[in-house]
Amino acid sequence: MRVLGIDPGIQRMGYGLIEAQNDRYMVVECGQIQIPPSSEFAIRLKTIHETVEQLIQRFCPEAVVIEETYVTNNAKTTLRLGHARGVILLAVVEHSIQVFEYAPREIKQAIVGNGSASKSQVQWMVSQILSLDPKSLTEDAADALAVALCHSFRNSH
Repeated sequence: MRVLGIDPGIQRMGYGLIEAQNDRYMVVECGQIQIPPSSEFAIRLKTIHETVEQLIQRFCPEAVVIEETYVTNNAKTTLRLGHARGVILLAVVEHSIQVFEYAPREIKQAIVGNGSASKSQVQWMVSQILSLDPKSLTEDAADALAVALCHSFRNSH
């Protein structure tokens, strides 16, 4: 199964496509999309939507998985992140692909075994599971791969 994980953001968005077969997981591609901070907010949302469309067209995933919104101390940041998630979800459903969402704690629990794990612990564990150099992974790409792995782990049994 081809699973596209997305770590949403309004300045950086991580993505990671994995092939999951039985209990084997392979990275097809992962990376981080920079969204110009100087762009108007509506243009950033358009860029995010178009980028997700391009990823879907290029990879033809069977499922897309996205991290649920976490509430920050800054209401404006939380709201903007919700907008970014909205255009990502829209791009996915426009292609009639199943979309799944997982809470950050659930993802950390699935990957590290601890729902309070740090970003660096998640990044390290993702690199171990997928046989990657941890230094080659950005935090956003590692988070996106973690989301995809979480879904694959939850649905392989």
